[in-house]
Amino acid sequence: MPTFHPTRRTLLAGGLATAVVGSAPIRATAASSSAEKGWVESMISRMSLEQKVGQLFIQQVYGSDATTPDARNRPLYGVDRPADVVAKYHLGGVIYFAWTDSVAGGPAQIVALSNGLQRAALSSAKPGIPLQIAIDQEQGVVTRIGPPATQFPGSMALGAGRSAPIARTAAAITGQELLALGVNTNFAPVSDVNVNPLNPVIGTRSFSSDPDLAAELVAAQVAGYQRDGGVSSSAKHFPGHGDTKDDSHDVFPIITHTREQWETIDAPPFRAAIAEGIDMIMTAHLAFPALDDSGDPATLSRPILTGLLREELGYDGVIVTDALNMEGVRQLYGDAEVAVRALLAGADQLLMTPAMDEAYAAVLAAVRSHRIRPNELDAKVHRVLGLKYRRGVIAQPYADPSAVGAVVGTPAHLAAANEITDRTTTLVKNDAAVLPLAVAGTKVLVTGYGAATTQILASALTAKGASVQRLETGTSPTDLRIAAAVAAAADKDTVVVTTMKAWDTATTDPRAGQQKLVRQLLDTGKRVVVVAVRDPYDIAYFTAASTYVATYSYSPVAVEAVARVITGDIAPTGKLPVDIPVAGEPDTVLYPFGHGLTF
Repeated sequence: MPTFHPTRRTLLAGGLATAVVGSAPIRATAASSSAEKGWVESMISRMSLEQKVGQLFIQQVYGSDATTPDARNRPLYGVDRPADVVAKYHLGGVIYFAWTDSVAGGPAQIVALSNGLQRAALSSAKPGIPLQIAIDQEQGVVTRIGPPATQFPGSMALGAGRSAPIARTAAAITGQELLALGVNTNFAPVSDVNVNPLNPVIGTRSFSSDPDLAAELVAAQVAGYQRDGGVSSSAKHFPGHGDTKDDSHDVFPIITHTREQWETIDAPPFRAAIAEGIDMIMTAHLAFPALDDSGDPATLSRPILTGLLREELGYDGVIVTDALNMEGVRQLYGDAEVAVRALLAGADQLLMTPAMDEAYAAVLAAVRSHRIRPNELDAKVHRVLGLKYRRGVIAQPYADPSAVGAVVGTPAHLAAANEITDRTTTLVKNDAAVLPLAVAGTKVLVTGYGAATTQILASALTAKGASVQRLETGTSPTDLRIAAAVAAAADKDTVVVTTMKAWDTATTDPRAGQQKLVRQLLDTGKRVVVVAVRDPYDIAYFTAASTYVATYSYSPVAVEAVARVITGDIAPTGKLPVDIPVAGEPDTVLYPFGHGLTF
C-alpha cells in the first residue's frame, strides 16, 4: 500500500477566502431548535403513510421543464411529466444530470425547472413539503453544470493547493451559485482517501492520499457549502472508497483494510465532516469485511450504517444511499428488497432506485407489516424534514430568476476561480529547465487528449507569438493517429502533449495509445512538455519524459492555468497531494507526497 504522511501540512495564507466568502450572500442555517422540532412533529402528524415514504426517495426525472411531457419518464414512473413524478410518489427530492436534460439550457432553464418542481411538490398534496433538489457538482471531473456557472479544478487540485481557506472559498462559490439556480443539495465533497493509484472511480475526486489533509479540506468544504453557500453537503462514500481497483458502478468492490487501517486511513475525513455539522453522508456500495463480514454492501449493512456511523461516530444527520441503479448494490437482492434493506440498515433516503413502483410499494408493505417499525419510519422522516427546515428549504423553496445574474458566474467568482486554480498546478519534472517556455517566434505542436483541452493550450501559445499546430489524438490513440502526431512534430521546436489517465489500459485506453504517443514523441528528440490533465500518476508510465506538469483536471480553468505556467506568466506552486508510485510497484514511490517544483 502506498505510504501516507499524516503530519505534513502546508497552508497557504491569504485574504482571498475571507474576501469572497465574507462578501457572499449567506443563507441562514439555524441550529436545531424547539421551533424546528415543533414544526417537524406537526408535519409528521399530518402526513399520510404514502407521503412519509415518499420523503425517503430522491429520483432523477427526465426533461428540462417540469410540466412538459418527456416519454423517458413513463417506463420508470408510469407518467410523462416531471411534475407528475414528484406528485405521484410525494418525492423527498430529485437529482439533476446533464443526461436527464435537467441542466441542458443554462441558468434560466435550471431555475424554471427547479421552481416548477417545487410547485409540484407543494401543491400535489397537503401538507405540501418542498423538495431537496440535488446534484453532484463536485467540480473537476464530476461537474454537472458548466459555464456560465463558475468552474473549479476539483478536489485533488485543491489538495495540491494545500489551503483550507481556498477549498472553503471554492465550495462557498459553488454553493451560492447552486442555490441561486434552485439547487439546495450538493452531493459533495468526496471524502474518500485515494491511497490506491489504480482506483478507477475516485482518483482525482479525492483530495489526497493523506488522511489528515483530506480531513482538513473536507471540513473546509462542508463549511463552504453549508455555512457560506447555504446548501446541504454530503460526505461520500462511507465507510470509504479510496482503496479499490474496482468501480462500484459496474461491479461489487471489496475493501481489504483492517479495522485499524480504517480508523487511520478512511475514517478521518468522515469524522471531520461530522464535527463540522455535515447535513448528509452518502453510503458506498462495497464490502468491507473488517467492519461487517456478512458479505452485504455497506449500503445494506446495519453494523456499518447504524453500529458504526450512528452509534460509534455519533452521526445524527441524514444518511443517503449512493445511486441504487449501480451494480455494486444489485448483485445480491432484487431492487425492491434493496430499498427495504437499505432502510433497515440505517439509511434515511434512497437515491435513484431503478424500480420506483416496486421499491415504493415494498417500503409501504414493510411499514404496514412492521418489518420497518412505524417509529423508525418517523425518525427517518424527522431527520429529512429537520434538514429541510434548518437549511432554509421550507422557508424559501423557490429561487429568484431575477437574481441569477448577480450570483452565477460573476466577475468576482471567475477571478477567484482563476486565482485558486493558479495555486494548484504542479510541476513534477523540469529536468532540462524547459519551463518556463519562451514560445514567441517558435513552432509548437499541441497534441494529445481532448479537443477543448488542446484548443485552449493552442490558443494560449498562439497568443504568446508561437506558430501552433493542433492535432488532437483522443483517449486511446490509434497507431495511425500516433504516426500523424510524430510526423507533425518533425518541423516543430516544441511539443506539448496532454494525457488523461494514460495509466489506465484496462478501460480508458485499452490500446495503451497514450503511452505509445508520449514515448514516440520523446524519441523524436524534440523538446516535449507532458501535461497530465487528470490523474497525476501518468508519469510512471513514461519516465523518460523530462518535463511533466499535473493539473488534476481537464476543466478549462485548470488548462488555462497550466498554460500560464508553461509560458511563465505564473510560477507553479502546487505540491503533490498523493504519492506517485513506480508503475507495477505500488510500494515504491517515484515522486512523494509534497513534491513540487517551481521556477
